[in-house]
Amino acid sequence: MRKIVIPTDFSENAMNALRYAAELFKYEHSCFFIIHVYADEVYNTSTLASQDVFEKLKEMMHKTSDIALEKVCSTIQQVSPNPRHNYTILSKFGNLTNELNDLVNQENIDIIVMGTKGKTNDRKLTFGSNTLQVLKHVNCPLLAIPDNCSYHRPKNILFPTNYLLPFKRRELKLLNTLTKSFRSIIHFLHVSNYNKLSIRQKDNKKFLKTSLPDIELVFHNEDAEDLTAAINVFIRKNTIDFLVMINSRHSYLESILYQSAIDKIGLHIKIPFLAMQNLERS
Repeated sequence: MRKIVIPTDFSENAMNALRYAAELFKYEHSCFFIIHVYADEVYNTSTLASQDVFEKLKEMMHKTSDIALEKVCSTIQQVSPNPRHNYTILSKFGNLTNELNDLVNQENIDIIVMGTKGKTNDRKLTFGSNTLQVLKHVNCPLLAIPDNCSYHRPKNILFPTNYLLPFKRRELKLLNTLTKSFRSIIHFLHVSNYNKLSIRQKDNKKFLKTSLPDIELVFHNEDAEDLTAAINVFIRKNTIDFLVMINSRHSYLESILYQSAIDKIGLHIKIPFLAMQNLERS
């Protein structure tokens, strides 16, 4: 049974991510946990005159959240009816990353799926604040779906790697299941001025091959200085449907996520983006 978490702020972007997930996992028996975390909605209310008012507002927000989640659940079952899927709704008063980490640990979650942006939908940003926090601090694979991204079969998947970072067998199994279902091709992109691999790199490359035994794998080497530019060019030239990256200490993705101005690096993602989390994060 695949276990999938869908955080929602009840925006169209969040609903789009849920629709995408329902299609992506349509062949699998899956349990979807649709969660709304509402603490900020309570704290940001200007009428908190006393503790009693605070508690009443919490209760009201919880009920409002439950009603909205029921509506989301009903909508997805109408637009994507699937006897393989079941849905659990969760209204939580707390911090988004804390609640997601608790849920990931309690339910042994396989993947989180959410929109790259929520209600604010600032078109100048690659990731909204909530998605960025989940990418940074939740120890679970995250599939981020850009706004207005409609589902189609992921035929070509791009996986940039320098073969230096460790790979988790469980996350590669998730990738293997997805790509096998859709007969996808995974393109591994190694960007370096040096064509020769170290022993460690060769071993990690071999591990990828053994962990993805039934998938068509294509290995590319690009002689380039700028990894971001190489990724953008490769996506354009090869009609890539899906981007996969490793989020680990000292990785390229971490260097992006921890910049104060993430969008200045130029990796403007317009396709579904799977971040595999390879180390526990603080």
